Amino acid sequence: MTLSFARPHRDDVLLAVGGLLSGVLLWSLGLHSWGGRSLLPVWTALIPIAVTAATELFRRSAQPVALLVATAAMIGDQFTTGSLATTMMFTDVMYAAVVYGTPASARRIPVITGFITVAATLVALVWIRQPEALLIGVVTGLVTFGPASTGASVRNHRDAAEAARLRAEQTALLAEMDRREAVTAERSRMARELHDLVANHLSAIAIHSTAALSIGEPKAANEALTVIRENSVQGLAEMRRLIGLLRDPDAAEAPTAAPTLDGLDALLDQARTNGTGSGLTFALDDGRAPGQALPAPVELAAYRIVQESLTNALKHASPGEVAVRIAREPGSPLTVLVTSEAGDRSGPRAPGSGSGLVGMEERVALLGGTFEAGPAPAASHRKIWQVRAELPVDEGVPAP
Repeated sequence: MTLSFARPHRDDVLLAVGGLLSGVLLWSLGLHSWGGRSLLPVWTALIPIAVTAATELFRRSAQPVALLVATAAMIGDQFTTGSLATTMMFTDVMYAAVVYGTPASARRIPVITGFITVAATLVALVWIRQPEALLIGVVTGLVTFGPASTGASVRNHRDAAEAARLRAEQTALLAEMDRREAVTAERSRMARELHDLVANHLSAIAIHSTAALSIGEPKAANEALTVIRENSVQGLAEMRRLIGLLRDPDAAEAPTAAPTLDGLDALLDQARTNGTGSGLTFALDDGRAPGQALPAPVELAAYRIVQESLTNALKHASPGEVAVRIAREPGSPLTVLVTSEAGDRSGPRAPGSGSGLVGMEERVALLGGTFEAGPAPAASHRKIWQVRAELPVDEGVPAP
């Protein structure tokens, strides 16, 4: 048991001084608990008053010692003329021992004082054998069990309030963590959407603007500038739509429908236009069963993976075929495979940041699929770069 005789609290000092002065005043007026009947001199009643007042100074910092000393002073007070001030200060020390003491003390003191009250009542009945003996038990209960039980009730309410405060703080902390996670997830989603919507157009602009600057033929330059203008207009339109959604998500104008795999033909046509003069050819092999519907998140992820793969092919692929294959057997994941020639490429190239691969991997991970991007084993001397994704399809999710 560790005791701490710290500097007394200001309120405890006031209680000690007030109790001492009250006891001296009652003694000086001749107001004694036992009517002045005592074998000891009258002045001895001041000793329990002073001792109990001293224990008030340590009612918060050293509850066990203060309670033991106050109990001894209370017992000694029974042999003097007695003072009501001693009794009142003792009840306060008993109350403080439960409220400010250890949890073990708070549990034990009410039980012990309850036993003392019952024992005092039984002993008084056996000794006096008169109904008035019950008054001794009542007084004992008021002086010991009463303040102990009151202190236990106050402590329980205080502990309950503290627990509620901690729960509220934890709830607020969890809510803040959820908010930050939601903001982070939304920022990642916005970054993916912005990259997928605009990167394709900007890559085409970068490639053809570089080509227009490096060639001297007016016809080829006009074709490159035409592609640049088309991609600039389309990129600006996509950017305006996205900014509009961010500024006013509840606008009356409905957002553009999410792209689906049925739009892959148009996507490859756009890639062919953007890849004019690059030596790239584009082929689509859609192995899905006719009329096979897929959940909207799966279709959107597959479309964006193909779109980003075509953009990367325009940036980095060597002349040759860019093959897109979509396949799915009933009960199996949707497979997206995009292959292109890898190697040194002559002519204009657009710089890459690697964000496209990260975005594709994040989209697949959100759906619980698998993603691979890198060199593929080839039967011939050619180097093939492939992007492969398998997207699980939940049969229970209705298709759009």
